[in-house]
Amino acid sequence: MIVPGGGLSPKGTRWVAYKPGFFLHARALSGLFCRLFLEGLIALHRTGELAFFGDLTGLSSPHAFAGHLAPQRKIEWVVYAKSTFRGPEAVLAYLSRYTHRIAISNSRLISADANTVTFRWKDCRVKSDDRRSVMRLATTEIIRHCGLRAPCPDCGGAMRIIETFRRGQKPQSRAPPRKVAA
Repeated sequence: MIVPGGGLSPKGTRWVAYKPGFFLHARALSGLFCRLFLEGLIALHRTGELAFFGDLTGLSSPHAFAGHLAPQRKIEWVVYAKSTFRGPEAVLAYLSRYTHRIAISNSRLISADANTVTFRWKDCRVKSDDRRSVMRLATTEIIRHCGLRAPCPDCGGAMRIIETFRRGQKPQSRAPPRKVAA
């Protein structure tokens, strides 16, 4: 999340910069973020907006879900707060590192077949030279969460290809597809 260090004036005609020391200390933010994040998850669970698959289907039960979240309240959540960016270009450069890259690049792939995808990954929590490891995932898990079978955020159904772009081709501006009544 990026929080601006200021905002528009009440009339929206000029930018009003923050006063030094306007923001909360990172430690206070971590407790606040933990509470708000877990409350948000509970609200989504209560309204049926969370789906659980595989080994996690038991979390559909409110009691099991609450039990799963309980230990999260006891650990220290870490919020990384840093000083302001130097203008909108710096914000875009920062965000683009996270939004415009693929999850598993070809150079990290070791093998893939109809049943399994094997790739290299680096565990940043390990503080030694032995951080690189190999992971194997079922092909169905990769496709369901990352690929063509990813669910639609509106209806939960399978995504449909509505257009394919050639390299260098710019997409045309268009309205999102309309929902089709079943």
